[in-house]
Amino acid sequence: MRHDGRKSNQLRPITVQREFTGASPGSVYIKAGRTTLLCTASIEEGVPPWKKQEENPTGWVTAEYSMLPGSTVPRKRRERSKIDGRSSEIQRLIGRSLRAVIDFQALGPRTITVDCDVLEADGGTRTLGITGGFIALVDALNWLQQQDEQCEPSKVLLGSVAAVSVGICNGEPLLDLDYSEDSTAEVDLNVVMNGQGQFVEIQGTAEQKTFSRPQLDQQLTLAEKGIVELTSIQREILGKKWPLDE
Repeated sequence: MRHDGRKSNQLRPITVQREFTGASPGSVYIKAGRTTLLCTASIEEGVPPWKKQEENPTGWVTAEYSMLPGSTVPRKRRERSKIDGRSSEIQRLIGRSLRAVIDFQALGPRTITVDCDVLEADGGTRTLGITGGFIALVDALNWLQQQDEQCEPSKVLLGSVAAVSVGICNGEPLLDLDYSEDSTAEVDLNVVMNGQGQFVEIQGTAEQKTFSRPQLDQQLTLAEKGIVELTSIQREILGKKWPLDE
């Protein structure tokens, strides 16, 4: 048993509330253990300047990530004129992960921005941002269909996407690390997969010592199990709004 009573292959309890705020067409409050994020998806007509140079401009999906000052102890200084390197790297990961399941031609010349704001951080903020960000993205696409019937979510989405952390602590592979585990882990991996069981991205680091191929395989097996569960949660939360037949 881990310090919070979980088994090695067990996710933290997940709480999701859709339509958490009213300003964005997609708005999701998502919590895993103590880690809590607000993920919103906003839609703008038009695309970034560099995409306008295309002969037939297609759509774009991007992401922004921020940790609010009160999300950690000690207080995190608010990012104003420039975001730090960690936030930049994480928001690029979230953007890449969401773009992996988007048909930009079907989206049309419009931009969807997914904002992931961390309300409380206890490990796994980037992976939870991807999982919650996808739900917000689907809600935004369902809203968009009401404005443009030709923009069907089932055509825009190539699949679902979710992510989870895994690692090795005291020689044991663990699923969904909280901060106390992540900060002392010998190996730390973040794994992103689509609903078809294909990898989107793997970020892995030997924090304290090297690890073997069998250990890597053990962690990927754990991650796959967790992502299957997270995909099932996404499907359940969206209910009739789930646009995919995977």
